[in-house]
Amino acid sequence: MTERYTAAVLTVSDKGARGERVDTGGPLVQEMLEAAGYAVVLTALVPDEQDLIEAKLIEFADVSGVALAVTTGGTGFAPRDVTPEATIAVSDKLVPGIPEAMRAESMKVTNKAMLSRLAAGIRGRTLIINLPGSPKAIRENLNIVLSVLDHGLDVLRGAPTDCGQPDPKRG
Repeated sequence: MTERYTAAVLTVSDKGARGERVDTGGPLVQEMLEAAGYAVVLTALVPDEQDLIEAKLIEFADVSGVALAVTTGGTGFAPRDVTPEATIAVSDKLVPGIPEAMRAESMKVTNKAMLSRLAAGIRGRTLIINLPGSPKAIRENLNIVLSVLDHGLDVLRGAPTDCGQPDPKRG
């Protein structure tokens, strides 16, 4: 499979950052992105500290210039869960449809999905998407958006698209 876009994966985990636990979320996101044709060029692990999350997202977008930055972890109700706040703080524009779609689809699996605090935004020409930390939830949520990411990145990156053209599947 030809890799279309570059991606970075940021795992947010206090225990992982302290070496108290091997976090499997980041490697799963990387595996899923690579299977979908993305070149994962950077990975990182940081504790649940908003300034560190923001700095890494800024680095991914402004220095490395990846097309897609995906976070995993830090999206719950715990006092130290601040990944969405970091994403919103560094984004030029928010993309509410992505977390809305993930929540809507996840609600079919569990009503606890309504407690999801995922965010998505654009910084420069980089799309940032938050995922939960649980491998089961990562699979459910990332699978929901993978089918549309190429189109969104095409538009964001200025590639020719079929925007405004009739969808042949709809007749």
